[in-house]
Amino acid sequence: MDASVKQQDRISVLEDLLNERYSVRAFLPQPVPRDTIERLLTAAQRTASWCNSQPWQVIIASGEARERFRKAIYAAAASGTEDGHDFPPPREYLGVYLERRRESGFQLYNTLGIARGDRAAYAKQALENYNFFGAPHVAIIHTDEPLGVYGAIDCGAYVGNFLLAAQALGLGTIPQAALARHSKLIRRHFNLPDDRRIVCGISFGYADHANLVNSYRTSRATVADTVTFVDE
Repeated sequence: MDASVKQQDRISVLEDLLNERYSVRAFLPQPVPRDTIERLLTAAQRTASWCNSQPWQVIIASGEARERFRKAIYAAAASGTEDGHDFPPPREYLGVYLERRRESGFQLYNTLGIARGDRAAYAKQALENYNFFGAPHVAIIHTDEPLGVYGAIDCGAYVGNFLLAAQALGLGTIPQAALARHSKLIRRHFNLPDDRRIVCGISFGYADHANLVNSYRTSRATVADTVTFVDE
């Protein structure tokens, strides 16, 4: 096979995975076989990292362990208590970032028939994060405190590859910053040392394609919107 043709085939596979992937908000209860999960993790482990530090550590809760964790974090979220992010969340969204955030939110609410301004319904839907949207598995991504923001950046790259590997294996995923609002609870629940920093969660399993909430797709900015070429 001509090298250029092979390259086109390879980039087409990646483009397909990127175009197909979306944040799943309704899952089937069917668990994912352990060997499939391990293949996903083996692929994601190839993620590039600063000085090859590979700072990500991953907890995957399934079965009864998943249910115990769900009950604990849902109760905390439903009570309105938070014990704080380990990494500061955005201070505010302005300009185009606010527009994109609103567009995404309204797509979700419109799909579910939630009226604009119905804050009670917004809050109820937000709590579904803590039910893991029905996913049979939830991954917690954490890193080492001394590595600071670079450890978190490397974990972000790992999360991206986790999502793509899952998509390639026919799985659905949703990365969840919401879970990191309860970092202390997560450390307590999983007996993690104080120097572990919670980056995010990822709920995953088989998507429920019949559920209406999985029917919409968010937009993406163009290359012209995000890239400046400097040639001279």
